[in-house]
Amino acid sequence: MSRRALVLGATGLVGSRAVAHLIDSPAYGRVTCLVRRATLATSDKLHERVVDFSKLTSDDVDPADDLYCAIGSTMKKAGSREAFRRIDLDLPLRVAELAVAAGAKRIALVSSVGASAEARSFYLRTKGELEEALASLPLTALHVMRPSLLLGDRSESRPGEAIATVLARATNGLLVAGLRKWRAIDVDDVGRAMVAAMTSPDPEPARQVHEHDAIVALARSGR
Repeated sequence: MSRRALVLGATGLVGSRAVAHLIDSPAYGRVTCLVRRATLATSDKLHERVVDFSKLTSDDVDPADDLYCAIGSTMKKAGSREAFRRIDLDLPLRVAELAVAAGAKRIALVSSVGASAEARSFYLRTKGELEEALASLPLTALHVMRPSLLLGDRSESRPGEAIATVLARATNGLLVAGLRKWRAIDVDDVGRAMVAAMTSPDPEPARQVHEHDAIVALARSGR
């Protein structure tokens, strides 16, 4: 029996790649994306649910087996700590709770290298708090992707990130041993790794954290 996927953050850098690989995966028969506005669907598998994210109810979340959560912002774009927390913690947690109530058993989450509920950085602490909150849900699998800098074509211009991308490509090989987890990674690898992890046998323990090398290995296994 084919699976049903629910995707949050489907239009983002990683989310869009995850959707592409979900459409290609024979394991999934339906891919539903929660979006603010409709876009052009590219596959019979793909369904868009236009929702008001500030007023989500159970009626907005279609039953699914697996939730893919790739939503995220930056402090600069969010504009304040409160807004950032709403986008990167409150919203994905609300969707996850509704999805689990509707039958979802597995979640794949895009977090960040260094994420921890005890981190001094507000950004990393928020990411870590979301990881902990999702881990408390009754899941058979929680795959947490913790990439460092994401390499890929962005729809918006961010000069600082463009410079960082050039530097990252040049210095990735210098990050060895315990520093390897800080290597920049291609967004397609992260999206592909999410699908590969979720279509593997459910792990024990349910919560699995994947950093750079594990993400690359999963992406290769999914090719």
